[in-house]
Amino acid sequence: MAQRVDDVLTGGVTVVPDDELNIVFPSGTTCSKAVYVDGTGDVAAVMADGSELLFNDLAVGVFHRLSVVRIFSTGTTATGIKVLY
Repeated sequence: MAQRVDDVLTGGVTVVPDDELNIVFPSGTTCSKAVYVDGTGDVAAVMADGSELLFNDLAVGVFHRLSVVRIFSTGTTATGIKVLY
């Protein structure tokens, strides 16, 4: 099966979890396509649609297909968080 162009990850940012500020993406990008963690744990996030969710025990070494705009410091225990777009 051919890979869809919108599935290609073209960039990323290392995230410092913050309870008030959204992740700063480059112009034209509004949310992530994936979240990656270096250290397993929970990730509390604001999704692209504005909903707030807690993801328990995200595994290391996996591109978790999550469209997020913010990762909260409160409730987040995973480390080395990166968002890819």
